[in-house]
Amino acid sequence: MINNWSGKKVIIMGAARQGLALTRYLVSKGAEVTLTDSRSNEQLASVIENLKDLKIKWALGGHPFDLLEEADLVCLSGGVPLTIPFVLEARNQKIPLSNDSQIFLEACPCRTIGITGSAGKTTTTALVGEMAKAHHLFKERGRKAWVGGNIGNPLIEHVDQMHEDDLVVLELSSFQLEIMTSSPNVAAVLNISPNHLDRHGTMEIYRNAKMQILAHQKKDDIAILNRDDKGSWDLLGDVKSDLITFGIKQPSPHFNGTFIRNDHIYLQIMGDQVKLLPTEWIQLRGEHNLYNFLAACAIAAGASIALPAIQSAVETFAGVPHRLQFVRTYKDANWYNDSIATAPERSMAAIQSFEEPIVLLLGGKDKNLPWEKLMELVRERVDHLIVFGEAKEIIKNALGNVKAGTRPYSVNYYDGLREAVLSAATIVSPGDVVLLSPGGTSFDEFKDFEERGEKYQTWVNELL
Repeated sequence: MINNWSGKKVIIMGAARQGLALTRYLVSKGAEVTLTDSRSNEQLASVIENLKDLKIKWALGGHPFDLLEEADLVCLSGGVPLTIPFVLEARNQKIPLSNDSQIFLEACPCRTIGITGSAGKTTTTALVGEMAKAHHLFKERGRKAWVGGNIGNPLIEHVDQMHEDDLVVLELSSFQLEIMTSSPNVAAVLNISPNHLDRHGTMEIYRNAKMQILAHQKKDDIAILNRDDKGSWDLLGDVKSDLITFGIKQPSPHFNGTFIRNDHIYLQIMGDQVKLLPTEWIQLRGEHNLYNFLAACAIAAGASIALPAIQSAVETFAGVPHRLQFVRTYKDANWYNDSIATAPERSMAAIQSFEEPIVLLLGGKDKNLPWEKLMELVRERVDHLIVFGEAKEIIKNALGNVKAGTRPYSVNYYDGLREAVLSAATIVSPGDVVLLSPGGTSFDEFKDFEERGEKYQTWVNELL
């Protein structure tokens, strides 16, 4: 941990959202920053222009080892793997690694909530954020809830504006967690299933990255685990703090946690059961969203957020963009945008949220994840499958031969998402659901899942 940044020589890898926010912060603290990126001067011309008033050095088009000669710290943006030669050499020279989330937690003056998981962390973070904001309105004026991390703006940009009575809600990805040596005061692991194996290589490495959210907690902190998810529950032995759990059924008397009984969410705490709210208040579809709300209530309890704040947030929460987001009704069918589904298991959760006949748009860029279970569900539940993008051959192989007269009744393959949308418009029937839930990342065609979702919505709304 560095308390005085003045004169410290810091290399920041990656001139994207996280790296740029950290650059501004460290320069403001007197650090000597070198920003390095594999992209060229021409590709980053607008970024360079925006930072022209900052006293920083640039190393573009690659990461030369001589940058490490006097470095005190190397900071990685989320997209930078630990396996690239520059990072390996930094470790070989015993130069510490960090990132914007780690430095934020070290500098943050107030209580922090951190949320991670293979699925559902964006929805849960946004919901807990709404609970926290409502809580601060119910209590004394002047306190503030801050929401960010892997969503929104990196909170390192605002840390100097925070006060000790504020509350921070962070979404944390495995990319951010893998090198962190600090944990939030309230740390939640929603679930762990295969994801980002193209980056991490093995499930063990991926699991260990997620586990870092708990690894550095203190006794008076709070851990949140999912009783119904093996990946999350297997971390029980790593918990060093008080524990609050969540799941569908009531926990054993040995555990505190949220659960469902008689169509209400309850909290079991110190042997008592407290009725929190009716499940009919939940506006989002699907069992996976029920788990997100159970998790959010458990997290809120761990953070001592008042019950009226929890209830008001649940009543008004309509979800986050690109997560089972209704777009429009066209040809008497409802079209949904689930662009945030970047793993096959997320697409499975989306499919299971509907009873109607489904036209599924699936594809994007593969993350070295298994597609077979998703294909089993496609054969059971999807009437028409439209595959697009770089992963189309992988998906085709996973699907195998389709017998005539069985689901999916039609399968079409396209290079891009727009062709897939136009195809869906010719296939759809009244009463269907058209669902973009890709199962792959967006990086074969778009800069991120948000851009993919926005383009999908634009093209769907242009259908006549």
